[in-house]
Amino acid sequence: MDLRQLECFICVAELGSFTQAAMVLGVGQSALSRQVRRLEVELRQTLFYRNGRGVSLTEAGKRLLVHGRTIQMQFEHARHDVEDARDCPLGSVTLGMPYAAARSLSIPFIQAFRRRYPNAHLCVTEGLTIHLYEWLQAGRIDIALLHDPLPSSSLDIRPLREDTLVLLARKKSDARSLGPTIALRKIADLPLIIPRRPHPLRMLIETRLATMALKPTIALEIDAVATIVQLVSQNEGYAIATKHAVAISDAREHLLMRRITAPHMISVLAMATSAERPRTALLECTGELLQEIVETHSYKGD
Repeated sequence: MDLRQLECFICVAELGSFTQAAMVLGVGQSALSRQVRRLEVELRQTLFYRNGRGVSLTEAGKRLLVHGRTIQMQFEHARHDVEDARDCPLGSVTLGMPYAAARSLSIPFIQAFRRRYPNAHLCVTEGLTIHLYEWLQAGRIDIALLHDPLPSSSLDIRPLREDTLVLLARKKSDARSLGPTIALRKIADLPLIIPRRPHPLRMLIETRLATMALKPTIALEIDAVATIVQLVSQNEGYAIATKHAVAISDAREHLLMRRITAPHMISVLAMATSAERPRTALLECTGELLQEIVETHSYKGD
């Protein structure tokens, strides 16, 4: 097995097509097929199911893809780490951000990164916290902003800031009778629009209610916080979110926010990196810059 074979395999796996992968890699399709076939012979496993529409991964192929991405990334880190100079890091780094965080942080971060590290390459991707967590563990991204990440021996997690969680309701609903604050115990009886497990917000709400021997009343399960806020504005139910989730919503004029008490609830924004992969100079510098940007710019929501 060599790096070229892995590169060919990963490209075919991600594109789902030998034809498209050959175009991207700039090689003939027959040469690409030979590289993948040699890999299958060496591993004594079929890596792809081939059909008229393209290819899909076998179980063995799925396992190799996880390892292949990690090996490819480690090789790049190793190569650039040798070249690194502390005052001018080289190489590439991939940063993952929750959707709404990217709306307020990505532009100032990208601009600062380009000024500070002109010889480095940056990739920024967006996703739900639960997906960013998985991508970080799989080696698809190097560093991520995560909401309320669960402790993990495979991740280095550094909390950056706290955001107050509030109850959201439509202005014309009966929420006006709830008063300026509401106890978490009372929220258990409200029809909530809430993410699916194991979304960090869902786990946080259920854990807090479980200490009171209560469970949430679930009206809808929606993973995207922006969609949840829109549904609340349409009077489809209530939700728990940060104030920033309302601030960036087009429906904010139709929403009421009520501070949650007994207990006060917060969402923690943290920076996470892999504890199992080498930390290059560029990764260290990127983390320092990210913390600086979060602290100095207005952050808006999940």
